[in-house]
Amino acid sequence: MGTPGGIERLLAYEEIRQIVARYAFSIDTRDLDTLVSLFVEDVAVGKDHQGHAMLKKYFANGLAPIGMSILSVTTHVIDFIDETTATGEVYCTGEIERDGHVLRQAILYRDAYRKTSDGWKFVQRDHLLWYSAPQADNPRDLPPAHWPKGHIGRGTVPECFPSYQQFVAENPLNH
Repeated sequence: MGTPGGIERLLAYEEIRQIVARYAFSIDTRDLDTLVSLFVEDVAVGKDHQGHAMLKKYFANGLAPIGMSILSVTTHVIDFIDETTATGEVYCTGEIERDGHVLRQAILYRDAYRKTSDGWKFVQRDHLLWYSAPQADNPRDLPPAHWPKGHIGRGTVPECFPSYQQFVAENPLNH
C-alpha cells in the first residue's frame, strides 16, 4: 500500500484541510456535535478514555471558561504515510476571551489523520503554544457597532449562531 497519488492525493489534501477548517469553525460557534464528528470513533481522550461522548465532555469543559474565540488557520503541512494515514502541522492564530481579557495566541497543532468510511478524520490533535498575550482593549467591551451603519464597535458574532447560544445556555461560566 502506497500513498495516494494524482487526483486522489489532491482530494485527500482538500478533505484534510476541510476538517481542520471545520474544527476552527466548530470551536468558534461551539458546535460540539460537528466538532466531535471530525474525529475517529475510537479517539483517545486522555489516558483512560475514548470515544465521541467523552471527547464532547472534554471540549465542553475546556470551552466553558472561554467567551468568544476566533481561530484563523494559516500554514498547513500534510504528509501522507500511506493511503489511509497522514500527519500534519497546522499554524493557527487565535483571539480567545478569558477572564475579562482577549488573548492573542499563536498556536501549532500537530495532527494525525486517518481515512475512514466517512472520509478523513482526526486521530489525534496536539495543541502547542508559541505565545499567548493579552490585547490592550477587550473588543467585547465596545458599544454596538450597528454594522453596516457603524464601523467601530461590537458586532453580532458569535451570538448569532444557535449552537453558540445553546452552549452558553448550558455552560454559563464566562460568557
